[in-house]
Amino acid sequence: MRRFTTRLTRITALAAVAAASVLSPAAASAAPAHDPVVFVHGWVGADWNWTEMVEDFESDGWSEDELHVWQYDWAQSNVTTAGELASKVDQVLGNTGADRVDIVTHSMGGLSSRYFLKFLGGTAQVDDWVSIGGPNHGTNAAYACWTTSCEEMRYESTFLTDLNAGDETPGGVDYGTFRSPCDEVINPDSSTVLAGATNTQVSCTGHVTLLSSDEVSEGVRDFVE
Repeated sequence: MRRFTTRLTRITALAAVAAASVLSPAAASAAPAHDPVVFVHGWVGADWNWTEMVEDFESDGWSEDELHVWQYDWAQSNVTTAGELASKVDQVLGNTGADRVDIVTHSMGGLSSRYFLKFLGGTAQVDDWVSIGGPNHGTNAAYACWTTSCEEMRYESTFLTDLNAGDETPGGVDYGTFRSPCDEVINPDSSTVLAGATNTQVSCTGHVTLLSSDEVSEGVRDFVE
C-alpha cells in the first residue's frame, strides 16, 4: 500500500509539472528584463552611429537581444521610412515575444518615428520614445540640402505641419527629448521640444556628439528603464 501511495504521489507531481508547463510557458524561460529598444538614426546617418550608446546599454544590463539598431534610406520621405519602421517594430515584437518596444532616435529619426506613432498605429506598440537633437519643428540647416527627407525638415513644411497639428505627443507613450544649447544643426535648439514630453536640456555639445555624450546616454537609459 505504501508503495502504491508513493507511486501515486509521483504521478500526481509529474502531472502538476506538465500542467504548469502548458498553462505557463513563461515558467520555461524568464520574461525579458527590458522592453526591446529600436534605435533610429538621422539624416546621412547609419546603424554604426549607435555603437557607443548600445555599449552603454549593454554595460547597464540590457542584453544584446534587447537592442535593435535599424538602418534605412535616409534620403527618402519620412512617410516612407515610417512605414518601414512599422514593419521593423512588428519584426522585433514577433522575434522577442514582447508586447511593446522603446524607440530611441537621433535627429531626423525622430520625425519618421513620430509619424509612425501618430498616423500608423504605433502608439499601441511603443512604451517609451526618445528624440535626441530632433528637428521636431524644423531647422534652418534643411535649406542647404535637397533630398525629400531634408525638405520635410524645413520650417512649416507640409510634412511638419501635419505632424505637429493637434496633439504632439499622442497616445499612452512616454515621450522624452534631449537637446543641446550648442547644437549647430538644429536651429533653434528649442525645435526639439514637444508639448506633453519630458524635455531635457543637456550640457553644451554638438549635434553628432550628442550620440557619444555620457550625460545623454545615461539620461536616455534612465528614461526608458
